[in-house]
Amino acid sequence: MEVVNERRMKPLNLLEYIHTLEDDRFDLVYPPEIRAVSSVHWTPVIVARRAAEFLVREPGTRVLDIGCGPGKFCIVGALMTEGRFTGVEQRQHLCDLAQSVIGQAKLPNAEIIHGNVTDIEFSNFEAFYLFNPFEENLETTMKIDATVHLSGDLYEKYTEHVARQLALAPLGTRVVTYCGTCEEVPLGYESLDSSLDYSLKFWEKTKNHPVRASSLEAMSPNNKSQFMADAARASGLADRFFG
Repeated sequence: MEVVNERRMKPLNLLEYIHTLEDDRFDLVYPPEIRAVSSVHWTPVIVARRAAEFLVREPGTRVLDIGCGPGKFCIVGALMTEGRFTGVEQRQHLCDLAQSVIGQAKLPNAEIIHGNVTDIEFSNFEAFYLFNPFEENLETTMKIDATVHLSGDLYEKYTEHVARQLALAPLGTRVVTYCGTCEEVPLGYESLDSSLDYSLKFWEKTKNHPVRASSLEAMSPNNKSQFMADAARASGLADRFFG
């Protein structure tokens, strides 16, 4: 695959950049406007590697990335593990971009769905990745773009929906959260480990709890506005430890 207008990299280089943890080089697979917001909105390579390795317990483990953007986590996970990665994204242009890169890289174990998280059947997956997917509804700066409707009500709606679906998941379900307050993770999930100044957390469902119909059973309900600070701090830590 040739470079397209000097905006895209040959996918064959992606695995090299994943192993060397070179985000700047990996992100060259995307056009400039997507790279410009990568440090805030797209998963760093080191985080994607660690998350995928935790989530994929055996070949064929089905992993859902909620709010996948241009598919960076799914691409890294598909290259590094034998899991099957699905991303859901409501912005059509990001879905198209992610699907294009996945096609160029010839990844049979990664796919992107254009849609809303409320339309996804969670029972089709054994593991879930959440890079603070709904925080954009609360943050007034550093939005990805203006192509979708955002609101505080949507933040509550989507967060509660995910928390409820995860509460209904079977024991052994694994979740990785990156940044944010982990409100999407309901009671019954145990934090097995954390990394990058606690911004990256690894969860497993170890207990069943009653599921309420109209209220969140979630962890850490405060400090929703910490997303930007957490992301910046985690990125800085990754640079210091692995740069």
